[in-house]
Amino acid sequence: MSKIPLLIDTDPGVDDALAILMALNEPSVQVVGLTVAAGNVGLQHTVANALKLVEVGNAPQVPVFKGCDAPLVHPSPDAADVHGADGFGDVNYPKANGTVHDEHAVQAILRLSHEHTGQLLLVALGPLTNIAAALKIDPTLPQRIARFVVMGGAVTAHGNLTPAAEFNIAFDPEAAKVVFDAFPMTELVDWEATIAHGLPHDQIETWLEQDSEAARFYELISRRTRNWAKSLRGFGDWHSADSLAMTVALEPRAALRTERRPLMVETRGEWTRGATVIDWNRQTGRADNVQIALEVDTRAYFSRVKRALGG
Repeated sequence: MSKIPLLIDTDPGVDDALAILMALNEPSVQVVGLTVAAGNVGLQHTVANALKLVEVGNAPQVPVFKGCDAPLVHPSPDAADVHGADGFGDVNYPKANGTVHDEHAVQAILRLSHEHTGQLLLVALGPLTNIAAALKIDPTLPQRIARFVVMGGAVTAHGNLTPAAEFNIAFDPEAAKVVFDAFPMTELVDWEATIAHGLPHDQIETWLEQDSEAARFYELISRRTRNWAKSLRGFGDWHSADSLAMTVALEPRAALRTERRPLMVETRGEWTRGATVIDWNRQTGRADNVQIALEVDTRAYFSRVKRALGG
């Protein structure tokens, strides 16, 4: 059986790192690239982090493409307060030996969509800037994508960057609007699903004790965010949005309960810029364009996290 080509658009970040290690550890897919944007931290750090992940994941053949260094229109704050100034907990990890490819991430997205027409699984773990830029160059991109999975949004406006908006969408709402308006169906794993499917601290700490390079590296880079969640936020669980989204991407059956609805992105509200507005009652007459994961199989999720860290 041939492997599913998987392209990951990302802004690594600690939770992106876990999701990418999961994908690199999955035998049913072939990761054909990491296209990298600014988001959790600046582009110079997210690119360096992506290069390190393919090294730690023992996948030096996976190309890393440098993409957009800022939102399409308005500047936005990053998440360095959570992830560290370098996005990986400021642990001064040894620099990766690999180098970034010369091709821009936006061009790589379009090229790979042609090379894998009708087969490509596209997973977006960060702000949607690269994908929006690709759509502006070639609006036919969605016709070539087999599945499109996005970690983003807050479907009842319980945001984490603002009261109404989730970080990935709020970082670049204009890009998010372009993308959701263009794709006829997006599989959405939002922040509220993330909060509902936490990783118990004692469980993740046990998995991080496994004798593998992935576990040792991830224990180091995630220590800051785990301590932040436990000590400063008082969370009983640790929440890893991108790894939950990657579980749904790699194992569609893990999404036990879903709903399809129209989604619109708010770009102008004083208090709601970046909000993902779901037309739950279908009042607008717009077509359903998202499939929202409301419940995910925690056994499948936990199993994939453990395997990824076991390397």
